[in-house]
Amino acid sequence: MKSYEVNFDGLVGPTHNYGGLSYGNVASQSNSQQSSNPKEAALQGLAKMKALMDMGFQQGVLAPQERPDVAALRRLGFAGSDAQVIQQAAKEAMPLLVASCSASSMWVANAATVSPSADTADGRVHFTAANLNCKYHRSIEHPTTSRVLGAMFADPQHFAHHAALPAVAQFGDEGAANHTRFCRAYGEAGVEFFVFGRSAFDTRYPAPQKYPARQTLEASRAVARLHGLSEDGVVYAQQNPSVIDQGVFHNDVIAVGNGEVLFYHEDAFLETDKLLAELGSKLAKVGGKFQAVCVPRSAVTVDDAVRSYLFNSQLLSRADGSMLLIVPEECRSNERVWQYLQGLMASGGVIREVKVFDLKQSMQNGGGPACLRLRVALNETELAAVNPGVIMTAPLYESLTQWVERHYRDRMTENDLADPQLLLECRAALDELTQILKLGAVYPFQIN
Repeated sequence: MKSYEVNFDGLVGPTHNYGGLSYGNVASQSNSQQSSNPKEAALQGLAKMKALMDMGFQQGVLAPQERPDVAALRRLGFAGSDAQVIQQAAKEAMPLLVASCSASSMWVANAATVSPSADTADGRVHFTAANLNCKYHRSIEHPTTSRVLGAMFADPQHFAHHAALPAVAQFGDEGAANHTRFCRAYGEAGVEFFVFGRSAFDTRYPAPQKYPARQTLEASRAVARLHGLSEDGVVYAQQNPSVIDQGVFHNDVIAVGNGEVLFYHEDAFLETDKLLAELGSKLAKVGGKFQAVCVPRSAVTVDDAVRSYLFNSQLLSRADGSMLLIVPEECRSNERVWQYLQGLMASGGVIREVKVFDLKQSMQNGGGPACLRLRVALNETELAAVNPGVIMTAPLYESLTQWVERHYRDRMTENDLADPQLLLECRAALDELTQILKLGAVYPFQIN
């Protein structure tokens, strides 16, 4: 039976703005309060989806969230009609309104952790929505995320869904941004690689001093238990605290893996040699041959990696067994990074091709190609059980492009977020989107 890695990309929402909400994310902080272009952001994301589909890769779409989140504002004490809630928040607590308008759900690498059926005890694909507890504007996402994933992967014979972990610091969970799976083939048993920034209870693990470590070891272990993963099929590794303090807020900013290959920066992890040996040993037990591609700090500094998002790239398997790296335009703009990539392609190694995409709108808010996609390994039967409305096709691409052109603004500033009309525009757009994607009622305004 054939198996595939399907990339479900986040569709950028109508309120895409540069609120500067993510402390520890250099790009988010650097571009705070600039004017954004939601229409351009959504079209850039759709263009990447279409291009990968045209290259023969399986591609899907994950819907954005309802914003502004008026219910979240009501929980914080704002009252009256929806318009009054927005106006009151704008007057009394603008940062809370900005947080309630965040379009950060576009980065669906943080939506959930996914384990394929070949790895789980019950032979189903398991999803655990991330609680994203480190940042308020993201912590309000997981209820809708769970409903959307449930509408996409609805068949309980093939798919199992878990609620987000407890919303406390000890179980901070950032989803697939700190999770990678290695395997010989997508339909075969593999090794799931969980990267954490700190331990909530074990003081033996060092912690960063400047920026928060968002993923805990305890959260990673809890997800592995929920998914029914075997001890032989899991590896845990600590992210280097010093790179977190340099702006590497998730592991996917400093490393990316696919198949049997880990592409990583020399400074990404603690106890790197021990980690690589464990990955190699456990992958060998399931028939795989682990390959590590290390980018030395002498060629690419951590600062280069953070500013170019070299590692926040998509590493994709081609038909001939080699790999394609999807990178943002910022990699070509960085002389050292681009020089390294030219040498990498010329070396004859497993990564043979690099393709560049313009994702400036997402990049300026702190998310690259890898942030925009959630990877789900599926066999033929499971793929057939996925809601067909979310699988990218040429007609769906055209429908979504036209939908964006109808509903999205081409300019968004902080002052625009205070316009109650924006909520009505967003709800009208999402109501139509759920019909296009055949999701049913997944948003609070559709349910309540």
